[in-house]
Amino acid sequence: MILRHALRALAQAIPVLYIVSLIVFILVYLTGDPSALLIPEDATEEDRLALVAAWGLDQPFYIQYVTYMGNILSGDFGVSYRYGSAALPVVLERIPATLILTAGAMAVAIAIAVPTGILAALRHNSTSDFVVSGAAVLGKAMPNFWVGIMLILVFGVWLRVLPVSGSGSFAHLILPAVTLGTGFAADMTKLIRSGMLEVLGRDYVRTALAKGIPDHVIVLRHVFRNALIPALTMTSLHTIALLGGALVTETVFSWPGLGQLIVNAIYTKDMAVIQIAVFVITLLTLAINFTTDLLYRVLDPRIRI
Repeated sequence: MILRHALRALAQAIPVLYIVSLIVFILVYLTGDPSALLIPEDATEEDRLALVAAWGLDQPFYIQYVTYMGNILSGDFGVSYRYGSAALPVVLERIPATLILTAGAMAVAIAIAVPTGILAALRHNSTSDFVVSGAAVLGKAMPNFWVGIMLILVFGVWLRVLPVSGSGSFAHLILPAVTLGTGFAADMTKLIRSGMLEVLGRDYVRTALAKGIPDHVIVLRHVFRNALIPALTMTSLHTIALLGGALVTETVFSWPGLGQLIVNAIYTKDMAVIQIAVFVITLLTLAINFTTDLLYRVLDPRIRI
């Protein structure tokens, strides 16, 4: 069953990757000739034309695209205009930083959302429930850049206990991970709370209570596990969004991730970097979706892959 699903996912991934590559190539092509950004201001027109010819930018669109796809199929993802080297290593060296930040943010979100969501559901309409719900709304309303700036002000400027920029150690990860994780924790808390409230009213929960099964066993094994599916969906969506969309946080904390690389490549019209970065993010997205499908079956065997 899993192998068949993996083969089906692989078959679906091929046209998706092709369509994504085509759309990105068209959008980058429509931005115009990047030669003005690649040559010095004192360069002559002959120099510019030579550069354009060297990069193949003087060819028609369809020839450029056929050349680009042929190079990809042969394992050549192009050369970065900005860095003057192969684009693939430029993108690959940013992936670990992006994955570390994504994992850190999701760890923060889960650490906050799971206990608070369970608490709010078990104490429905109590003071604890209102406090948790209010905190979730507040966490969702606060922009990431503002949260990041406040964390820098408190922990970097006033207390001076954490670094506020760069990467390289666990301490560098704390502030950007908390900045991203708090916003996601708000959504996840509300989903866990609502999911558990729905499951708590099911007949099998009342039956388990009547049998005298301990409360913590009922909550963790029956209620929380069945309420996790919507939260798992939200987690996968947030993880995908973080892979290339954590630009603001990466900029605030100077975190060397894919999001910052893509935006810099857009400013300089670095076509090869943009295309391979989006290509890699698409691959990671497909992998996350596949893993999420498998986790659905682990949480609830009744779900057919």
